[in-house]
Amino acid sequence: MTPPLSRRPLLGCIADDFTGATDLANNLVRSGMRTVQTIGVPADADAAVDADAIVVALKSRTIPADDAVAQSLAALRWLQAQGVEQVVFKYCSTFDSTPAGNIGQVTDALLDALHGPGQGFTIACPAFPDNQRTVFKGHLFVGDVLLSDSGMRHHPLTPMTDANLVRVLQAQTQRRVGLVDQAVVSRGAEAIAQRFRDLQADGVGVAVVDAVSNGDLFLIGRALAGMPLVTAGSGIAIGLPQNWQATGALAPSSVADRLPAASGLRAVVSGSCSVATNAQVLHFRQHGGEAFAVNPLDIAAGEDVAAQALAWATPRLAHGPVLVYATAEAEAVRAVQARLGVAEAGELVERTLSRIAAGLVQAGVRQLVVAGGETSGAVVQALGVTQMAIGPQIDPGVPWTAVTSPVYPGETVHVALKSGNFGSTDFFTKAFARLASETRA
Repeated sequence: MTPPLSRRPLLGCIADDFTGATDLANNLVRSGMRTVQTIGVPADADAAVDADAIVVALKSRTIPADDAVAQSLAALRWLQAQGVEQVVFKYCSTFDSTPAGNIGQVTDALLDALHGPGQGFTIACPAFPDNQRTVFKGHLFVGDVLLSDSGMRHHPLTPMTDANLVRVLQAQTQRRVGLVDQAVVSRGAEAIAQRFRDLQADGVGVAVVDAVSNGDLFLIGRALAGMPLVTAGSGIAIGLPQNWQATGALAPSSVADRLPAASGLRAVVSGSCSVATNAQVLHFRQHGGEAFAVNPLDIAAGEDVAAQALAWATPRLAHGPVLVYATAEAEAVRAVQARLGVAEAGELVERTLSRIAAGLVQAGVRQLVVAGGETSGAVVQALGVTQMAIGPQIDPGVPWTAVTSPVYPGETVHVALKSGNFGSTDFFTKAFARLASETRA
């Protein structure tokens, strides 16, 4: 059953990890769309959602491609039952993937489901200029360097050694991949839309689109009006709401990011090994923050590191935010992976950090920052969260959210899920200050 028209969401989104989902939802909220984020596909296909946009958060970025496809198709079916008019498949602004997938395979499956096998057309645009992710001549830049020269080349799960998105995507998809370059984008929305039509007529199924500024994303957004499927990073969210505003279907809300007042103890759990998060951990420690380092080799040796971390943290929580981290430099990460294996090392750390996070909430933490996409997914699942309200932005791509958890029922827990690559050096301390100022009663 389709929900009543008055409550029908306009936009449905499928995100391949939990931090990316909140990143996307953050940009939609900032554009005035009332946005609900679900954790996984809700069990009730008939439950109406009172929001302008829905973001379904999956943990599918690094799982086998067949599993990622199955989860994404389930999310699509649920969103279709909600009556959404357009679907976004959201991936990371650094196009995190491997030659085996999963961006191309999921894109193919969603296009096939919406248009028929081998049919349909969509774009690929991971650009997010606010976070220094831009695409030019089909190549992805992180700041002033190519993706392949950035810290992403050392990512433990999805090392990105090629910045040419046409080439990267073509290795993953059965469809032809084309390019809409900056020269076309700069001519405006109609020129972009015409390029889409020309490429589709030429047999192209997916077009990488250049974008070097927010202005480009607004132009691209206008050209995407009516396109059933869009694949992109979270930056595209700033360009899509205008299409419904123009038709009167969307009246932007000035309180779309309002959350309940914050209370309770504060903590940070970090599993990311990115350059940005390493700097954030170092800043927190150098400025007097209490921190506990998790060693994967201790976990592998059978030590109950989660219990050790909680015993350490509990008496310190009353004196300010504490940090529990498994963050390490790339060389140290590779050494651990060599001992334990890439997948096993990651799973050991995720399970331990998620146990720690649940224990911290049981100990009274009601303001929790989590760093790292895989870690965020494990933590949210451990807390039993099924839905998140999106609140104010801390840094580009990272909002506070409000959730309820069966770990401590009846109380609101404020959670910030931070992609490893996002946030300023002082992010951890800034996050708590921002929440206090934004939610003060």
